[in-house]
Amino acid sequence: MNSAVRIRNGDEVEKILTVVILTKDEEENIVDCITNAKQVTEDVLVIDSGSEDATVELAKSVGARVVYRAWDDDFSAQRNFAIENSDAEWLFYLDADERLSEELVQSVREAINGGDCCYSMPRKAVAFGQLCSHGVLRPDKVTRLFKRTHFKYVNKVHERPECSDPCKELKGYLEHYTYTDWHRYFIKFNQYTTLWAENAYAKGKRTNYFAAIGHGLFGFIQMAFLKGGILDSWIGFVLSINHFFYTYMKYVKLIDLQRKNK
Repeated sequence: MNSAVRIRNGDEVEKILTVVILTKDEEENIVDCITNAKQVTEDVLVIDSGSEDATVELAKSVGARVVYRAWDDDFSAQRNFAIENSDAEWLFYLDADERLSEELVQSVREAINGGDCCYSMPRKAVAFGQLCSHGVLRPDKVTRLFKRTHFKYVNKVHERPECSDPCKELKGYLEHYTYTDWHRYFIKFNQYTTLWAENAYAKGKRTNYFAAIGHGLFGFIQMAFLKGGILDSWIGFVLSINHFFYTYMKYVKLIDLQRKNK
């Protein structure tokens, strides 16, 4: 196992890599996630936003460091908090419902011994027990490995990293166990549409109901047909329909903010 520390004269002098995991009530995932992360480093940092289940206790039981940060509807702030709570040279961000493939583990081990660069990797989604290849949950590419002092995340929702280093793609992939039941799906649906509307309003975006319907219809057509969602059997079609409502509700919530602040 790669301990991800540099050794000089028998003493640990510098951590090379910290794996960062954001959590909120992730007791079903956290042990497997940390065990997977420990294939690349012993230093796993869990940033918890107030779990009410056994997430924190389970994380500590398998050797992770746990730091609390109150949730303030800002995903970027939560991720950037890790920069202040690690002294490692590199940070790798892993969601609690993600796992590194064997090939990606090896790629990360090799990358952290290289020069200044940030690294992306493919991510494949598993939803309701089915691997998705098209539509809403088609494979994407995410950038997760950075020199700790060379980047920051921006945007409260749909956050993205800004990095001063060139970006390369690692071999292997992340497996994303995204939705396991509809209850959790609609919790995220409601959370993300609200955060999007608040962020859009703060940036000065304005809309109306005709535009909301238009964006929703285009979203459905794009995911069901242009992105091939219907090729993923029933789950692809259902997720494409839900994408209409997801897109529509983002704009409806923006309209509601306009009305309240008129």
